[in-house]
Amino acid sequence: MKFAIDREALLRPLQLIAGVVERRQTMPILSNVCVKAGADGRLTIAGTDLSMELVAYVDSVDVSVEGEITTSAHKLADIWRSLPEGAKITLETDGDQAVMRSGRSRFTLATLPVGDYPSSDEAAGTVEFTLTTEEACELFDRVSFAMAQQDVRYFLNGMLLEVTSQHVRAVSTDGHRLAQCTLDKGVEASERHQAIVPRKTVVELRRLFDGEAGEVRFSLSENQIRVARGAFSLTGKLIDGRFPDYERVIPRNPPLSLTGDKSTLNQALQRARILTNEKFPGVKLLIDGEQMTIVASNPEQEEAREEVPIAYEGENMQLGFNVGYLQDVLRVVGSETIRISMAEAGSSALMEGEGDESAVYVVMPMKI
Repeated sequence: MKFAIDREALLRPLQLIAGVVERRQTMPILSNVCVKAGADGRLTIAGTDLSMELVAYVDSVDVSVEGEITTSAHKLADIWRSLPEGAKITLETDGDQAVMRSGRSRFTLATLPVGDYPSSDEAAGTVEFTLTTEEACELFDRVSFAMAQQDVRYFLNGMLLEVTSQHVRAVSTDGHRLAQCTLDKGVEASERHQAIVPRKTVVELRRLFDGEAGEVRFSLSENQIRVARGAFSLTGKLIDGRFPDYERVIPRNPPLSLTGDKSTLNQALQRARILTNEKFPGVKLLIDGEQMTIVASNPEQEEAREEVPIAYEGENMQLGFNVGYLQDVLRVVGSETIRISMAEAGSSALMEGEGDESAVYVVMPMKI
């Protein structure tokens, strides 16, 4: 195999694929990327960790000798990134090694047999739909922060994708908070279809959405998700489990409600957070008429107090929340005004952007 290509044409594909491939593997072949050069001038590059596979296609490549190899994904990506902009790079095989040349630079990499490289079986999609990159980014950005990390309830370590004839919805929860974003964009589906996408797949898909505007094609089967975006195709296994009934968690028309400026509240929380307990970063919210007082303290008897103007009609009350959970919501709310509603003091809080019905957030209270 031998081909020549500009550095920029292959830089992003290699970086994205290196994100899929784990650096430390029990099977050496899984640390490699598979590169195939075709006589038609198309380069196919694939990387996998067995649970997910990302394939990139690059056209108009100067292929002198067709063939395919597998070599270290991260070493190849690191070398490619380190070369100067505009560099012309030649890659060819020499026995059981891959040789890269660019200007006065020469690199020799070890290879492994292509026959040992695993390939994923693509299942036929039962539900398919298309989003713009803007819609896909919104769907993922507004809920992915609430996914659990290494929770024993494995079905929480991912994001729920729900598709019906009326909407496409994403939901995530770690048991302490919940995020839901809905796009009023139905698909041809006779019934509700749910799929739990693993956390790592969500992260890699989000990276895939960056770049020029375009379309993202989703295909969901019983145990697999396949996403095509431009010259990239990602196929991943779904989490086999039952996602919690999230609709039961979301408060319906809670009677107590307050509104305030999102930016002002976020800045006040950021300052108060400095003096919270590092292990349990909680804050008290003292609601008194049209003023909210944010109180933070720590075992060193230090205290921070921030006063924030709000719009509220009701009895005075005291609330307690994890300050990080509140800030995570404020970072992704699209409106400049935040609405916080609850059934009573001490109950879970429903957070929404004023006038924005596409996303809702639930944060559980914290005893302080």
